[in-house]
Amino acid sequence: MQYKLTTPVTREDLAPLKTGDTVLLSGVVYTARDAAHKRMMELLDAGKDLPFPVEGSALYYVGPTPERPGEVIGSAGPTTSGRMDAYSPRLLDLGQAVMIGKGARNAAVKEAVARNGAVYLAALGGAGALMASSVRKLEIICWEDLGCEAVRRLEVADMPLTVILDPHGGDLYESGPATYLERGAT
Repeated sequence: MQYKLTTPVTREDLAPLKTGDTVLLSGVVYTARDAAHKRMMELLDAGKDLPFPVEGSALYYVGPTPERPGEVIGSAGPTTSGRMDAYSPRLLDLGQAVMIGKGARNAAVKEAVARNGAVYLAALGGAGALMASSVRKLEIICWEDLGCEAVRRLEVADMPLTVILDPHGGDLYESGPATYLERGAT
């Protein structure tokens, strides 16, 4: 199935999603990679607020390249999500609803996704120009000193994504190969 979602999202918005479904995501998406995640944890440890509203938010693990003249953003392909595994459960427990990246996630992240009714969506790796074409507006909101890893507020329209971890505990990296083998054997 294909779904259209607009951020911020609720648990009810995400409840119908199953692994392998496609999502066209619109609304606000924040960018953050490992250096920004580390700083977010430092803020939380100090009892301070995050630089964006976390409830129902979507975080895209990307460090975009500089934009060319007349473009909103440069190439914006996903980075490996596993580098955020140490931080993701805490953010999910605080209300983050959507993670966007590429690659498998650890058991703690999978448990936090199911516990919070959240999702992990895959962006197509190696297709940074395609992902960038969904971005309508970009604003750096903090930690500009991190360069490409600064936290950005993106406004996106119909960003094409695939459900990897669903709110029900499904993991496409586990179910996908099994389904493939079953279909190939019949």
